[in-house]
Amino acid sequence: MKEKIRIASGQGFWGDLPSAPIDQVKLASKQSPIDYMMMDYLAEVTMSIMQKQKLRDPKAGYAKDLVDVIDAILPDIVEKNIKVITNGGGVNPEACRDAIFAVAKKRGIPIRVGVVLGDNILDDIDPIIKAGHPLKNMENGEALTNVRSRVLSANVYFGAMPIVEALRQGAQIVITGRTTDTGLTLAPMIYEFGWDEHDWDKLASGTVAGHILECGAQSSGGNFSADWKSIKDFANIGFPIAEAYPNGEFIITKHPKTGGRVSRQTVAEQLLYEIGDPKEYITPDCVADFTSIHLEDLGKDRVKVFGIKGKPATDFYKVSMSYNDGYSAQGNLTYTWPDAMEKAMVADKILRARLKKSGCTFEEMRTEFLGVNSCHGPLTPVRLDEVQEVVVKFAVRGQDKNSIVEFGKNIAPLILTGPPSVTGFAGGRPKPSDVVAYWPALLRKTAVTPKVIVEETK
Repeated sequence: MKEKIRIASGQGFWGDLPSAPIDQVKLASKQSPIDYMMMDYLAEVTMSIMQKQKLRDPKAGYAKDLVDVIDAILPDIVEKNIKVITNGGGVNPEACRDAIFAVAKKRGIPIRVGVVLGDNILDDIDPIIKAGHPLKNMENGEALTNVRSRVLSANVYFGAMPIVEALRQGAQIVITGRTTDTGLTLAPMIYEFGWDEHDWDKLASGTVAGHILECGAQSSGGNFSADWKSIKDFANIGFPIAEAYPNGEFIITKHPKTGGRVSRQTVAEQLLYEIGDPKEYITPDCVADFTSIHLEDLGKDRVKVFGIKGKPATDFYKVSMSYNDGYSAQGNLTYTWPDAMEKAMVADKILRARLKKSGCTFEEMRTEFLGVNSCHGPLTPVRLDEVQEVVVKFAVRGQDKNSIVEFGKNIAPLILTGPPSVTGFAGGRPKPSDVVAYWPALLRKTAVTPKVIVEETK
């Protein structure tokens, strides 16, 4: 058993800082080593985007940025023996693996890659329902049959154990589909320290470490609300690293001489991100009690995290599904002094009257006055005479595509048939876009089995 391992965060979402994973690997040294790098690419809507890509091209459906990253760091991770774990496989982990194999062959560097399959249940929904798993919406209890014909994607949140199996089979890169963000960090701890899969306190500790790393630089000074002005060198912000120990304790830090900050405050802010009930942070691996977390600021960008308690895992996986839910469109106009805000409000009334006259129907129509009260609405005190300029954002959503089209036709006419001083209109006539809605459900773990395949470049 190793005395400790260091796990670096390389990506917080699909589209995060492209240089971050490369910097994490390049800056790794004897003074600041890393053993693993986790990269989180997936969000709920991401799966539906990737599924559409795969329908158009059977070789697509994964985070193609990941292949570029591997191309850039492959010599370094082999030389420094750094393992990479990522859910960037999206809905097509095997195609992602093949693309990475192509990179490895091009460079003449053999690499052993593992993929985790089985989370994508899109083609198995009907048999699963027939087997007695209704996949009801876990928020409102609605039956999936009400939207079944419009389902775009369906993925089970697997946990850390399939990744552990891939590591046991010698994978240096592990590519998964919809694995929990926390599982990407927990897995190497289980593997390296030999943790029992029922040691709930240790599993909860690894889960908390994963929660801290999952959003990239958000725990090392990025998006820091308490005192953002004090954060130095945002341009070169360092992504966090978890220095983990066999007893479950870990230290959050970052590479020396990088921007940002790791402090009790930055780590605490990330801990509060998307947790729901703090006493029951539920994952496939365990239930973590966030109220048991202790933080100790050690100084020099090092924060110790310890004392974490966990409870047994539930019998269910969470399933993330998406479905088509109509159409939307939006358009902007800019009004300037004098009477900027008053003109914008009149334009809103004119647009609504014209759409009503045309017989348009919408499930929702919103108007935001950007820079004035779009975030805080009626809580924002507005003196109309003090507003020098305002961008008006009109948006509609509904099932009737013709109404959405009609909305788009009525934005530009306001330039010459409404209040004066429209100075900003760009992008052409707004067109309908598909609305993708989210459907969360629960599925008994016995209903689906992950599959692990580990292969090496030939």
